[in-house]
Amino acid sequence: MSSEEKRSWILGSVAIASYSTYLLLLLLTDLSYAPILVAVVVGSIVVSILLHIAVTMRGPHEPKDERDREIAVFGDNIGQAFIVLGGVIALILALTQAGYFWIANALYLGFVLSAVFGTVAKVCAYRYGLPGRRAW
Repeated sequence: MSSEEKRSWILGSVAIASYSTYLLLLLLTDLSYAPILVAVVVGSIVVSILLHIAVTMRGPHEPKDERDREIAVFGDNIGQAFIVLGGVIALILALTQAGYFWIANALYLGFVLSAVFGTVAKVCAYRYGLPGRRAW
């Protein structure tokens, strides 16, 4: 498994773990959503950075080749669709004067879905090749 594929796994795994933690804390505590959301987002950024450093230090450094760059663009394009979708939903919620809770959660869910689906797209591309192309 290449280091870029490992990094994709890290991004998707941390996104799922952080969103699950957020939902559990939101449902099981009496705290407001805002401090939980901030803590989980900051925590996931820190954990992601530490795991990326660990992967970089542990394994050999392979330079990115054309395949890695194309897979990164492919996965990022799929992930960006969910960021846009989350933003549009948040905009609609704001225009309908929904509460801040719903707007913030729509944006956060968009970011999480972006990371998860972008990761799935990248891992599938590493394993089975890019759509419309022969496997590498």
